[in-house]
Amino acid sequence: MEELKSGLPGKILIVDDNQDSRELVVKILKNRGYQTIEAVDGEEALKKAVAERPDLILMDRSLPRIDGYEVTRRLKSREEFKDIPIVALTAHAMRGDREKALEAGCEGYISKPINVRELPELITSYLRGKKESVPSGEEG
Repeated sequence: MEELKSGLPGKILIVDDNQDSRELVVKILKNRGYQTIEAVDGEEALKKAVAERPDLILMDRSLPRIDGYEVTRRLKSREEFKDIPIVALTAHAMRGDREKALEAGCEGYISKPINVRELPELITSYLRGKKESVPSGEEG
């Protein structure tokens, strides 16, 4: 989409093997004017990302064939995807998952269940350049 940075919304690739989760995200984003593309596994995600050049990718962690971390690493190794935000969207909120997602190249991490009110604002912030970073040092 042209002039995305100033004009939002844009084109978002939603990668999730859970149909209910994918449909919820699509509904939320379409209601905000985003164009959505869907993929159900890692291989399809790679193909659609290259073909469609989305403005942002929401990536589930556990996918059939190729997991979300590996898909993210493969996309971020390509020059044309270095500036496209990839945000992990996962129900597997285990200790260390956020760090794994960020180390794989994701700009952010959103855990499920999805907060319907917050998701559009989070998407907007990532489209505008928000990037989370891996915490360094000790906590607590």
